[in-house]
Amino acid sequence: MERVGAVVLAAGAGARMGNRPKCLLELHGIPLIQRQLMALSGAGVVEQVVVLGHHAARIQPVLSDFPVTLVCNPDPAAGQVSSLRLGLRSLSSSVDTVLVALADQPLVNAQDIVELLGAYRQRPAGTSLVRADVDGQPGNPVVFSIHVCKEILTSDPAFGGKQWQEAHPDQVHRWISGNTHYRMDVDSPEDIELLAASTGHRLHWPKDLAFQPVNAQVEHSCLAAPQPRCGAA
Repeated sequence: MERVGAVVLAAGAGARMGNRPKCLLELHGIPLIQRQLMALSGAGVVEQVVVLGHHAARIQPVLSDFPVTLVCNPDPAAGQVSSLRLGLRSLSSSVDTVLVALADQPLVNAQDIVELLGAYRQRPAGTSLVRADVDGQPGNPVVFSIHVCKEILTSDPAFGGKQWQEAHPDQVHRWISGNTHYRMDVDSPEDIELLAASTGHRLHWPKDLAFQPVNAQVEHSCLAAPQPRCGAA
């Protein structure tokens, strides 16, 4: 049996949300990051690593009841690639398939993850990475082999998943899907309104974040940096 490990990226500042952690937006009273973790568990993902950065102190208590590995990017302003690489290094050596997910996708559920993993298992010969293609646009999460993980971690520090796909287009399988869940995330207040208008699902901020000033300072406290894993040099 393959062992799937997930890296969930939750280190962003949420600048377009008034410097608030997007992953703490709630759908039916449940924070988006909890919904993502429940979806992954429900789909049989055996290991989950959450990468924090900005807002780490605020997000961490929300995850206290979840059996996840928490790591923190000491320099989240360096960008998503740096968070991805930290997450990949924190996966255990028993993982042979990697799923990278965003923490602010409101509608991705366990069935969506199951279908994506099914597409990965049935990918064409010679391909190593699968991502959904919805109306010609790339979706998330993304799934790839442990060999891709190793190639990313043994490359230049600025080399991440996007760069790997650009370097190996023949090894990328764009799985055609009509499931718009893979395309939905929330980066701005306009995205919240668009989600409500298109799906009827209304997101709400927890009370302590509902009236945070737009120019509020971003909290940032870090956990210890992870030790290299996943074949890293």
